[in-house]
Amino acid sequence: MVFELTASMMCAGYGNLEKEVHDLESGGIDSFHIDIMDGRYVPNFAMSLNDMAYIASATNKPLDVHLMLEHPNNNIHIFLRKLRRGDTVYIHPEAEYHPSTTLQKIIDAGMIPGIAINPGTSIETVYEMLRIVKKVLVMSVNPGNAGQMYLPYVGKKIDRLLQLKNEMKFKVYWDGACSMDKIIQFAPKGVDGFVLGTTLLFGKNRPYGDIINEIRQVAAE
Repeated sequence: MVFELTASMMCAGYGNLEKEVHDLESGGIDSFHIDIMDGRYVPNFAMSLNDMAYIASATNKPLDVHLMLEHPNNNIHIFLRKLRRGDTVYIHPEAEYHPSTTLQKIIDAGMIPGIAINPGTSIETVYEMLRIVKKVLVMSVNPGNAGQMYLPYVGKKIDRLLQLKNEMKFKVYWDGACSMDKIIQFAPKGVDGFVLGTTLLFGKNRPYGDIINEIRQVAAE
């Protein structure tokens, strides 16, 4: 059973970001998840363009950039030019008038196009976009804050996406309130990756490598 683990960097310690990136990379993390918020699409601010650019320069691991912005098409170029070919960029379809246009810009820049689906967004409203994206980030909490409660009805949405992913050729990722029991339940079903935040990875006073290895071992049992 193979699945990716990505670190939610809005939860990292910013007193020494260089050390956090190094420790996560040496600990076996697969990628770095970057949350960008504009205070409008979601009622909060998170990481900055400069934070994203620094992490892109400090690691060879892929970045997964989650744009929680109103009308990302207006400013997406400033993010794309700071990233590397092969990095992933997620947008929220309901934040854009013509999301396929924004996704095409991501593709043209040599990056992996993805959409993020909020708990209240139905699969039917994004169904056609599933044919052009490579990754679907399923929010199990409402976006905008770390440490929120899991919304149980999201599990049925993930089950439905897993039925579609082979036909439409996209991967499914879990974001929000990612606990060990969720990985044990959904990794065997075919979820391709999990975003790790304060529930499992950060603030535990343990080496990141120990935590990441433990997650993989428990999930394999």
